[in-house]
Amino acid sequence: MRAPFQVVIFPFRRVSQAIEVAVFRRSDLGIWQGLAGGGEGDETPVEAARREAFEEAAVPLDAPYFALSTTSSVPVSCIGAAARAHWPADLYVIPNHAFAVEVARDFQPILSREHSELAWCSYEDAYTRLHYENNRVALEELHLRITDDRLSSIRFAT
Repeated sequence: MRAPFQVVIFPFRRVSQAIEVAVFRRSDLGIWQGLAGGGEGDETPVEAARREAFEEAAVPLDAPYFALSTTSSVPVSCIGAAARAHWPADLYVIPNHAFAVEVARDFQPILSREHSELAWCSYEDAYTRLHYENNRVALEELHLRITDDRLSSIRFAT
């Protein structure tokens, strides 16, 4: 059963002195975004993020995850009617939780059918590609936390 929340996940890797972020082109809409999806059953947001990233790009389940402070709301009209059929009729928006996941420098995602391509980008390039504002805000937070060396304080245990 679909839980009433959404997650967005940005895989990133350290290459020499730089950080690269993976962004994904949706097969259905042709837009660029982070990995995204909804919770299932009793999953917590970080559990949903791990599952979605694994299903959509084969991100290892034991990779280190970071819960970003960025939150936003998603209209329930963006969620398929069958998935939200058990939700209250007066539920109009659901929370969207943002995460980052650090992957190995040589990690190559395996895309699900949800995505037609991916790009490893600098922060600036990823920011300009992203379609959704909430994705850009989460990416900016990730960039600032890495730049300020303040990412480790929000790491989830593997």
